[in-house]
Amino acid sequence: MRMADFWLTEKDLIHKLFKLLAPRFQSHSGNYTRLLQIPNRENLDRAKMAVIEYKGNPFPPLIVLHRANEKTLLNQLLKGYREDILKTRATQVPEGAAASLHSGTAV
Repeated sequence: MRMADFWLTEKDLIHKLFKLLAPRFQSHSGNYTRLLQIPNRENLDRAKMAVIEYKGNPFPPLIVLHRANEKTLLNQLLKGYREDILKTRATQVPEGAAASLHSGTAV
């Protein structure tokens, strides 16, 4: 408690730290925050910028992680493209194999 009193300049945050944040992270063994880089400030000093996000906060996440789902439109299109490529490769006969079929020799 004394360490929090020393480091926190706003004394009303001490109550928030021990009554709100500490119980939220009690079950976590580590990784309480996530650091996300955001675009540089181009017009000012080009300083690198970042946002610290508490894990498990009640607000929506800053970056929504999209999991690869087989049923998304993009994955369905890619699946169809792969199937078409395999079909065209199966129907195409290599030129050397076609010539050997006419001459009666095996490749």
